[in-house]
Amino acid sequence: MRAFDETGLKLCRMQAELFVLSASKLACSSPIFLRRFMLSKVAARMDQDGFLYESCTEDGILQEIEEEFGATNYGKEKYGTEELYWMGYLYRYWCYTYEKSSKQVYKLMKPKELRVLYYPYHSLDPAQAIERILESKNIGEGDMTKKGVEILRRIMSEKNRKN
Repeated sequence: MRAFDETGLKLCRMQAELFVLSASKLACSSPIFLRRFMLSKVAARMDQDGFLYESCTEDGILQEIEEEFGATNYGKEKYGTEELYWMGYLYRYWCYTYEKSSKQVYKLMKPKELRVLYYPYHSLDPAQAIERILESKNIGEGDMTKKGVEILRRIMSEKNRKN
């Protein structure tokens, strides 16, 4: 587990601001944007060291995501700015401190699930909120790796059966 430092803080704030900005700048629903973002090349680059040294603006990042997935106006559900800020911050905090990819964290906690936890958990320290989420899902740090291995084995055995 990585210590939370100034780099982590800047990344968390940047992602939180992007999530907030998405509600006013993009036509798609919040759940659609959050899925696209967490599975995007931008999020993958944020998972790596050095993202803060890239020359990019928030509008540029939103445009990059639209170019990757295509512009859409699918869905009407827009989350509140406070919810979006918290979700963006928490997702990035989770990725940064647990050293997990955005895709891995997204697969563990979908936006609709996370949104439900906003009111009970938004006043907690992000580390405490993540610990409670993992506890509620019966997942420990070691269990995350174990679960990933089990999923990989299941996929491989299904592939072998089809061949």
